[in-house]
Amino acid sequence: MTRTTMDADRALPAIDLLISDVDGTLVRTDKSLSEATRQAVDRLRRAGIRFSIISARPTRGLRLPVDGLQITEPAAAFNGGTIVAADGTILRASRLADATARTVLERLRRPGIDLWLFADDRWLVEDPDGPLVPREVRAVGFDPERVENLADHAVRVDKIVAASNDHALLAALEQEEGGALAGEARALRSQPYYLDVTAPKADKGEGVAALAEAMGVPLERVAVIGDAPNDLPMFARAGLAIAMGQAPDEVKAAARFVTAGNDSDGVAQAVDRLLLGRP
Repeated sequence: MTRTTMDADRALPAIDLLISDVDGTLVRTDKSLSEATRQAVDRLRRAGIRFSIISARPTRGLRLPVDGLQITEPAAAFNGGTIVAADGTILRASRLADATARTVLERLRRPGIDLWLFADDRWLVEDPDGPLVPREVRAVGFDPERVENLADHAVRVDKIVAASNDHALLAALEQEEGGALAGEARALRSQPYYLDVTAPKADKGEGVAALAEAMGVPLERVAVIGDAPNDLPMFARAGLAIAMGQAPDEVKAAARFVTAGNDSDGVAQAVDRLLLGRP
């Protein structure tokens, strides 16, 4: 594990809760949970430290990691916009205004981008054969529904995704839309190939704060781990922030520690070496 220079020599805070991002962090590139990660989370619980997840995934897409790790705590979907109980009951949801959702769809419609809309636990697309659809199916565990025009379904929208293999285009759009939509929506990349647009209060900082409050844990006793720019708001709120080894430099710079990559059991290493003090 590589330590960052930020506060690296100070004693670690006492931690009662670990909240992990999912894609690029908790699961491997093929979207599987490694046995090392399962065992590390089990050791964490036996040590009295609680565990939950926060993700850009829809609520239905949390089922695989929730079931795979036997999570009984509340979790957060849609970048923290939705807080959901372990049984799937929605405890809180922040959604885009209908007019804002239609504006976002119009602004992001351009060559090289596939638009997806998530609303009421449905995943709607205009092109079910888009190049990134199979990747998302593997992640969330269900298929999209084809519609003629997403704008006709822009009601109770949890998230709009601009999906593209043109990573530079999405990075530029993140900056452009972040300014244009200020106060009306948030635009952050959850992966280099996904730009997520969510409600103003749907960010991982707010989501982590809501999860900590629901579990009665002060934020200073919460550790978080993630890999992408959309994880930066939770890094700023938690008592301890850990970045994945393959994270971009801006994410690593905001973390106190950097662990191994998601294909090298980075979460398990962080659990054992930082939270449990195992060699």
